[in-house]
Amino acid sequence: MGAAAAPIPHLTVITFLFILPTITRSHTPTISVKDFGAIGDGKHYDTSAIQSAIDSCHTKPCYVTFPTGTYLTATFYLKSNVILDIPKGTTILGGTKLEDYPKESHKWYVILAENASNVGITGGGVVDGQGSEFVVKFDQRKNVMVSWNQTGACSGDECRPRLVGFLDSTNVSVWNVTFTQPAYWCLHIVRCRNTSIHDVSIYGDFNTPNNDGIDIEDSNNTVITRCHIDTGDDAICPKTYTGPLYNLTATNSWIRTKSSAIKLGSASWFEFKNLVFDNITIVDSHRGLGFQIRDGGDVNDVTFSNINISTRYYHPSWWGRAEPIYVTTCPRHSNSKEGSISNLNFINITVNSENGIFLSGSEGGLLRNLRFININLTYRRWTNYKGGLVDYRPGCQGLVNHSIAGIIMEHIDGLEVENVNMKWMDGRTMQWNNPLDFRPSTVNNISLLNFRSGFDRSGLDTQ
Repeated sequence: MGAAAAPIPHLTVITFLFILPTITRSHTPTISVKDFGAIGDGKHYDTSAIQSAIDSCHTKPCYVTFPTGTYLTATFYLKSNVILDIPKGTTILGGTKLEDYPKESHKWYVILAENASNVGITGGGVVDGQGSEFVVKFDQRKNVMVSWNQTGACSGDECRPRLVGFLDSTNVSVWNVTFTQPAYWCLHIVRCRNTSIHDVSIYGDFNTPNNDGIDIEDSNNTVITRCHIDTGDDAICPKTYTGPLYNLTATNSWIRTKSSAIKLGSASWFEFKNLVFDNITIVDSHRGLGFQIRDGGDVNDVTFSNINISTRYYHPSWWGRAEPIYVTTCPRHSNSKEGSISNLNFINITVNSENGIFLSGSEGGLLRNLRFININLTYRRWTNYKGGLVDYRPGCQGLVNHSIAGIIMEHIDGLEVENVNMKWMDGRTMQWNNPLDFRPSTVNNISLLNFRSGFDRSGLDTQ
């Protein structure tokens, strides 16, 4: 304790040059779906007209535009060098019938691009998945949703269509557009290279499970900036199913979610490396910054900086127990591999939360070289949900009774804490009485410099 911490690392925000946002619109051919018979009344399907307009693009690049209206559609396919232009005042409305989607459930999207390059969506309008039509029973805790697994079309309870997907594509750009009411995941980036997502708004139903905001799978060189995400499940969620994920930067964004604002995993079979999250505001979320490494993939070199986090309790049917920072590795099943997490930096983080930080490695998947620099933690209770539970889900130990603490730590090798201020703001948090909770047998090489913790009675006047 007391050893000087290493210098704060220089933050490198990964940037890429994408062709799509720099296209001069005045020199780009524009094709209207109306010229191919689209009606745009929100009642008649316009799928054939939309697909015909896209297929007619023979120049590079080509804008396909939608005059003001509401265009009901089944799945349609974007192709290389096509930019979908959805102007303000226009809505693309996803169908809600099983027959509106392809036979293969992994292709269930309202808008889908496969093996495309130089492709994108823009215009200022809306893509609406009509997620409320998939609700079987409205529940303020968690809605019960339609599942098409009963038809044999796919398995699992989360058997419903996503909103927008880019699969195996290069030079993808999504900007100046709103995605709303996804029935399942909203924007899905799969095995893509060079993706730019900026000035995008995502609105999911706050009580709908698995309506994630942006899911990034096995993709490299991704930039997310100036996005607004308000949804019921994970907001920005990198995953590795079939390959590694490198070079992801997310900046200047606002997030509210009933699950994790930013979460790595839980699908984590391959490596995550070189991720930067900077200047992000997280409000009223169930969990702030999360890692769920369950399948053997390793995580290296991740930086979170200049982030404001507000987390609170919701019903325990949702994963999360109000942890502002949640870093975990453990095997999903008894035969699963254990991945490790190393070289994490948390810099200039401000927290207002109902619960503390949870840092939990496992015997074969240690947390290594974690650094917390310039952190302000304010703990107070304002909901009536039960505390005193540690959440290891999915898999592992599930929900476990545990005393409440400012930071819970287990299976760590290397933790540097510098300039951390921890405050307790009301009488109900007196039960915590333990700023740091760890067993020396599983936590090694800790350095504390300017760590302060105490009860702040000034908060009692505002309760």
